[in-house]
Amino acid sequence: MTHEFKSIIEQAKKWQEEGKKSVLVTVVDLEGSSYRRPGVRMLLNECGETMGAVSGGCVEKEVNFQSGSVFKEGKSKMIYYDGRLRLGCEGIIYMLVEPFELTNELYQAFNEALENRISMMIQSQYKKEFGEFEHIGSTIKIENKIFPFNKLVKENNRLIKYEQKLPPLFQLLIIGSEHDAVQLCAAASHVGWDVTVMASLDDAKTKAYFKEASKLITPLYNTINISNIDKQTAIVLMTHSFNKDVQYLLALKDVYPAYFGLLGPKHRRERLMDKLLEYNPDIDFDFIDQLRGPAGINIGAESAQEIAVSIIAEILSVIRNQNPIVLKDKSGNIHA
Repeated sequence: MTHEFKSIIEQAKKWQEEGKKSVLVTVVDLEGSSYRRPGVRMLLNECGETMGAVSGGCVEKEVNFQSGSVFKEGKSKMIYYDGRLRLGCEGIIYMLVEPFELTNELYQAFNEALENRISMMIQSQYKKEFGEFEHIGSTIKIENKIFPFNKLVKENNRLIKYEQKLPPLFQLLIIGSEHDAVQLCAAASHVGWDVTVMASLDDAKTKAYFKEASKLITPLYNTINISNIDKQTAIVLMTHSFNKDVQYLLALKDVYPAYFGLLGPKHRRERLMDKLLEYNPDIDFDFIDQLRGPAGINIGAESAQEIAVSIIAEILSVIRNQNPIVLKDKSGNIHA
């Protein structure tokens, strides 16, 4: 996921400035089941510090041990773990362990891609065998430029390729600034989303009130910038003011994010729709149909924190195309 790789980039930058070398571990293949799937990564430094994880905790200690030779010799290697050894994960996990050398050019290009909401592509080439091999390693393609993760990576058509697209960071736009918005902001930040809080000009709250948000903005209704609202965006309208909700909906009538939720009961949603049509009879019915209210799934949520969990769960189910059910009632694999 993009937010996980962003954290890895930032940690690698910090360690590099401290004079510490980094090794990147990527799950590139999987046979059977595992806690995490191909594309998950963790970063280690030569002092034993780590960022991220490649499993639920059953293989990290051994991964740390195996990375020792990569730090010492500077050569990438393949390792794998078979669930039949009862390490915890039931599948066979294939991992690429490689030096991670973060250049200034890569760091700058990566952050510019994040800022401009441009997708990136990571390609890892490997063998499904244990040991050191020439040319194995990863690159990242940002627009038309390819950046290797270390100097030993070279294109080799005899190696297996694993490709992973990094879409723009998933972002949540919270419209409203009451206590429940603070809790939703915190919950969204914990799952790695980039959060923007939009409040009205008459609101006295500052960015400090929303510690986990990237920014707090207070635009006039007719100056709201919708250019960055895309299919990697969720919106939750929660101003607790009927009139403000109407004005925000009119200002956003041309946007179609991945998710658009409304706080409040069904009858309030119906009143909002009636008022929208009263103000703008030509409003697109597709816009109205996308509005989800009440936002959230039915888990019996009561407190602001629980309601935030409910809303986050619904957004996840929508963007992952899932129908929320109890996992014990699901047939087949969890990730199927």
